[in-house]
Amino acid sequence: MKADRAYPSVTVTPKAEAAILRGHPWVYGEEITAADGVPENGGLTDVRGRKGQYLGTGFFSEASKIRVRLLSRNANDRFDAPFWERKLRWAWEYRKTVMGPQDLDACRIIFGEADMFPGLTVDKFHDLLSVQILSVGMENLRDTLLPQLVRILREDGQPIRGVFLRNDAALREKEGLTQGKGWFPLPGELPPVTPVTEITENGVRYLVDVENGQKTGFFLDQKYNRRAVARLAKGRTVLDCFTHTGSFALNAALGGAARVTAVDVSKAAVEMARANAERNGLAQVVDCQAANVFELLPALEKQPPIYDFIILDPPAFTKSRKTAAKAMTGYKEINYRAMKLLPRGGYLATCSCSHFAEEARFAAMLQSAARDAGVHLRQIEARQQSCDHPILWGVEETNYLKFYLFQVV
Repeated sequence: MKADRAYPSVTVTPKAEAAILRGHPWVYGEEITAADGVPENGGLTDVRGRKGQYLGTGFFSEASKIRVRLLSRNANDRFDAPFWERKLRWAWEYRKTVMGPQDLDACRIIFGEADMFPGLTVDKFHDLLSVQILSVGMENLRDTLLPQLVRILREDGQPIRGVFLRNDAALREKEGLTQGKGWFPLPGELPPVTPVTEITENGVRYLVDVENGQKTGFFLDQKYNRRAVARLAKGRTVLDCFTHTGSFALNAALGGAARVTAVDVSKAAVEMARANAERNGLAQVVDCQAANVFELLPALEKQPPIYDFIILDPPAFTKSRKTAAKAMTGYKEINYRAMKLLPRGGYLATCSCSHFAEEARFAAMLQSAARDAGVHLRQIEARQQSCDHPILWGVEETNYLKFYLFQVV
């Protein structure tokens, strides 16, 4: 079907056409072979195949290598206020359906391309929304979308008191956008007094600072993986490496761990983890330490065995394909060391949050680490990110988190 709307259009290469038909929503600048009309920066543009067939409509970006980000493949769509409201309601209803009310206090409401909002992330932290905009098209629409979303949530009983923009991301510059952060002005409302709120996840309470916390304030994608760790933790002595705000450590403690050591190289993160342990009445169980994990694990090998459950939740060791091989060296080092430390019958939770560390490659690394450590791994679970970060098939970038639970045998 051909679209009959008065948007400019671009024609793309057969390679780009095939990628779109497989489900990928991006068109790169070098994939455009012709243009009909002059697309506006951040404006809507139809995309056509080499035979003129309609493939979709998306936002045009004159500065980015990603020249068009598709947001619809329906030639009959009209991109008016009701269209955007339907999409926002659809995203929120999806979270309500797949997560249930007990997990909505802190969740991701919009996950960019996976929700067909290219370049937009919205996280809900109890009564605050933390928003990051990484595409010029979404930047142009923010004054329409954000008040609509607040209204939808409030109508559903969610006590939203403010929206904070976390646009302090270097990726914005690739779209010709400036960096910055601050309160989004909701019509007729004064900004909140504080960007700090308290959330509850898996029964654990955390203070979240949407202005100064990493990314949008708190990592929500491991919600159910933390719960899986808690189920195995009862009576165990746990080492939580790269603890950040202490979330895995606190879930393990709440799950009945006898003792938990939470380690991070950042002193500020350790202080936050310690405060979270006190907030939850777990300070007698959780010991928070500032240390470099790459130095700590070899040092522990020289001591009598202490831990029978080790958690490895490192930051992304690679953010490009070029550095993926080097990153695997780092992943193997910490996993090898953890496997050496654990007694037979001990448990290992290990993960990677980089989509460039593909699942097959990550699994091969774990097999190699186990061989070198002289152990065998009995897989308990292989998991991914929580369902409020949905994986859109055909868009590999949305499939990024690998999480394994093993018993060392």
